[in-house]
Amino acid sequence: MARKKIALIGAGNIGGSLAFLCCVSELADVVLFDVVESMPQGKALDLSHTLPVFNSSVRVTGTNDYKDIAGADVCIITAGLARKPGMSRDDLLKTNSKIMQSVAQGIKENAPDSFVIVVSNPLDAMVTLCQRETGFAPNKVVGMAGVLDSARYRAFLSEETGVSPELIHALVLGGHGDDMVPVRSATTINGIGIEEFVSKERLLEIETRVRGAGGEVVGLLKTGSAFCSPAASAIQMAEAYIKDEKKLLPAAALLSGEYGYEGLYIGVPCVLGAGGVEKIVEIELSDDEKAALDISAGKVKALLEQLP
Repeated sequence: MARKKIALIGAGNIGGSLAFLCCVSELADVVLFDVVESMPQGKALDLSHTLPVFNSSVRVTGTNDYKDIAGADVCIITAGLARKPGMSRDDLLKTNSKIMQSVAQGIKENAPDSFVIVVSNPLDAMVTLCQRETGFAPNKVVGMAGVLDSARYRAFLSEETGVSPELIHALVLGGHGDDMVPVRSATTINGIGIEEFVSKERLLEIETRVRGAGGEVVGLLKTGSAFCSPAASAIQMAEAYIKDEKKLLPAAALLSGEYGYEGLYIGVPCVLGAGGVEKIVEIELSDDEKAALDISAGKVKALLEQLP
C-alpha cells in the first residue's frame, strides 16, 4: 500500500513541528510548502537528517510550487501571520484573509480530493473562507481549535489535581477566541464529575485561563505564538482521517441546524474518519453553557461579516 501524503501549507514554526511529528510517527510522506524561497527546502533537509535517528522511512520535501502538493490526502494550513503580544486572533483577519484566498486556490487546483485542516487564525473565519474559496464539501474542510483548547483545559486540570491528563476528559466548544466555551458539565476525571475534585470558584479561574491560554503563550514568547501544541492537535485530526479512526474530537465544523445554528463554522464534537467529518454530535448543555455558546457564535458571526 502506498504511503499517504500530507501537504503542509506554511513552513513556519507550526509547519515545521507538524513535519517533525509526521516523520517520527511515520504517519505520511510530507511536502512542506511556503512562499519564502528556500526556507521549506532547508527545513525539509534538516528533517531528513532525523529520519535515520528514528528509523523512519517517510519522505519529506520542501517546495515553493503548489504543483508539488498534487495527490495530497491531507492539507494542513498554517500559513499566515502569527500573533504578537497585545494582538487578538481577530486582529489578523485582513492580512490572513488574503493569504487564505491564495492558499485555497492552490489547494483547489492541485489537491482537489484532499481533506483540509485549517489552523490559521482567526480560525473560525479562516476555515469559513477556505471552504468558500475551495468549494469543497463541508465534511472535507475543518478547523483545528477544539482539540487544542480542550488539551489546554486538560493540562490545567491535571496541574491542579495532580491526576494524569490521560484520565481527564474535557471539552471546549464555540469559536476559537476569548469567548470559547469550556463545557464543565462534560468534564470528568475517569468518569467522575470535575466538581468532585475542584471547587466551582477554582474551576472558574481555570476556565478563564483556558480562554486566554493562547495569549499567555504569546506574551511569554514575545516573538511568536504557540506551535508545538497546535501541531500535535492537528496531527491527531489528520491521523483520525488517514487511519479512519472514527474518533470523537472537537473541531470547527459547518453546522446545518445543529445546536440551533445554520451555515456557521464553530467548534463542536465531531466524529472524524475516512469520510472527514462523518457526524456532528449534539450534547446536552446547561442553560449557562448554551447561553455562553450563543455569545461565542455571535462573535464568530460578527467576524465573518468582515470577510472579503
